[in-house]
Amino acid sequence: MRATREEITKVIATNRKASHDYEIHEKHEAGLRLVGSEVKSLRGAHVVISDGWVEIRKGQGWLHGVQINEYSAANRWNHAPTRPRRLLMHRHELAKLETKTQIKGYTLIPTALYFKGHLVKVELGLVTNKKQHDKRATKKEADDKREMDRAIKRAR
Repeated sequence: MRATREEITKVIATNRKASHDYEIHEKHEAGLRLVGSEVKSLRGAHVVISDGWVEIRKGQGWLHGVQINEYSAANRWNHAPTRPRRLLMHRHELAKLETKTQIKGYTLIPTALYFKGHLVKVELGLVTNKKQHDKRATKKEADDKREMDRAIKRAR
């Protein structure tokens, strides 16, 4: 059975730094309101999302700090690379996220940017900062797991 166009997802960029620096509690999906030159630039994966964050203001979500580089063929109709972009989500979802981000220490950041069919979607993570000792513990767990996998592979 073939996948339909709407089911096909193509990852444009991921925020690998997010899982290292933050503890991700929840993930949400949102659409983005973009102009044509931004979409063309995203098709070439000319984007940096590691510095991005989300602000919810007056019932609307805004994605800040994401840099979508200019599309070279768009000349004078190009976009501003770091402009705030509006999130496309239902009002009740935004209201829930707004109450959660008002709790001290919680932030919304983009963890992935991808095409879902012909639409551009962003995956948002509700996160808190990790302390330095938590980062070390996470790294130690990953190293231990890797070492156990190697030992099991050698035993076969």
